[in-house]
Amino acid sequence: MEEINWNDFEKVDLRAGTILEVFDFPEARKPAYKVKVDFGDLGVKMSSAQITKHYTKDELVGQQIVGVVNFPKKQIGKFMSEFLVTGFADENGDIVLTSLRGKVPNGSKLC
Repeated sequence: MEEINWNDFEKVDLRAGTILEVFDFPEARKPAYKVKVDFGDLGVKMSSAQITKHYTKDELVGQQIVGVVNFPKKQIGKFMSEFLVTGFADENGDIVLTSLRGKVPNGSKLC
């Protein structure tokens, strides 16, 4: 993989946000939820996430996650995704969310 420098890293705007609501997304090709996340001063944003294998909707509400907030919006069927939910694939390829161990203000930038 190609090395990047600090300026390259700074271009990716990774922010902490709290999941406010989670909705089913039956129109998605792969099982997914729609998530509504509070990013503090950046506002409330919506995205979809293929995280149904490891999480129920109820347990996601209130959890802080990490999202990329400076990608362009992406149309997914009739739904407009406003940020990228980050995570890691487990041994089966199912996504485990990037989450925070401690609480930080919504909108905090990864540094």
